[in-house]
Amino acid sequence: MIPHQIRSFLEIWKKLPGLGPRAATRLAFFIANMKAEERHALREALAGLDAMDACPECFSLKEEDRSVCAICGNTERKRDLVAVVEKNTDIITLERAREFQGTYLILGDLGTNGILEEHHRKRMEHLKKRIEKEKGTIKEVILAMGPNALSDMVYEMLKRDLSPLGVSVTRLGRGIPTGGEIEFADEETLKSALRRRM
Repeated sequence: MIPHQIRSFLEIWKKLPGLGPRAATRLAFFIANMKAEERHALREALAGLDAMDACPECFSLKEEDRSVCAICGNTERKRDLVAVVEKNTDIITLERAREFQGTYLILGDLGTNGILEEHHRKRMEHLKKRIEKEKGTIKEVILAMGPNALSDMVYEMLKRDLSPLGVSVTRLGRGIPTGGEIEFADEETLKSALRRRM
C-alpha cells in the first residue's frame, strides 16, 4: 500500500526528534508532492550539512573550513566566562536573550535515561584541561541547563573538578521550571535566570 520509497524515507526520518511515525509519514508525502526544483533545493540543503563539523573548543557545529566556530573565534566575546549547555539549540536560545557574552561548551544531550555517558565525561574533562592550559583565563563556568537530577549531578562534578583550579561554578537561577528545557524558554525567563545565577 505504501510505496517502498516512502517506507525507506520513514525508516530514517521517524528517528528524528519530534518526528514520530505519523508526522514522518505526513512529511514524506508532503516532500514527495513538492515540485522537482523544491525537492532539489531540499537535497542541496541536506548535502550542505556535510560541510560542517564540531568546533574543537566548544563542540558546537562549525563550517568545515573554519578552525573554530563563529563564537569561539569572536575576539569580542568574554573569554573568562563559559556556559555549559546540552545542545546547539540551547546556544541559539541563549544568544537570543542577548545577556550572555561568554563562550560555550556543548556537553551533549543528557537524554532521559538518568545516566551520564562517557562522552559527557570526556567533554567535562576537555573543559578542565582547557582551563588548566589557559591558566587563569576562565574565571566562571555557568551550568546553563534545565533543573533536573542529571544536571544537578553535572553541577556537583564541575564544582568538584573546577573549584580547586580557582574557577567559580554557578548555575542558572531557578527561573526555568523543573523538567523544562532551555530550548523552549522565552528570552525574559532566560535573562532573569542568567542575572540570578547561583
